[in-house]
Amino acid sequence: MNTIKSYKDLLIWQKGIEIVKETYLLCENLPDKEVYGLQSQMKRAAVSIPSNIAEGYGRNYTQNYIQFIKIARGSLLELETQVIISKELDLINENQSSKILNLIIEENKMLNAFIKSISKE
Repeated sequence: MNTIKSYKDLLIWQKGIEIVKETYLLCENLPDKEVYGLQSQMKRAAVSIPSNIAEGYGRNYTQNYIQFIKIARGSLLELETQVIISKELDLINENQSSKILNLIIEENKMLNAFIKSISKE
């Protein structure tokens, strides 16, 4: 079994980075008029996911860590909402939204399981 030596070893952090990359690629398809609107919001929410996982890891107290993981989950759901809004406004199509929405579903499940597992410690 692999030992966790850094937050970078955590699958939830790695998936968060993947979501950031997909978000940036998705934002390239948004109209220029959305640079300071949805595009900016989506990028901030996405970057917040792995950032909070990393920051929480740096706190040597389980309750603080759980709080940061919950903040990451909140940012994840914020991003999901923004992707749905983009699709509803026909700024992106089904193919563009489906990949990132599937990643978001996976990450949400992983975050929930992670919270549950470290809550037992």
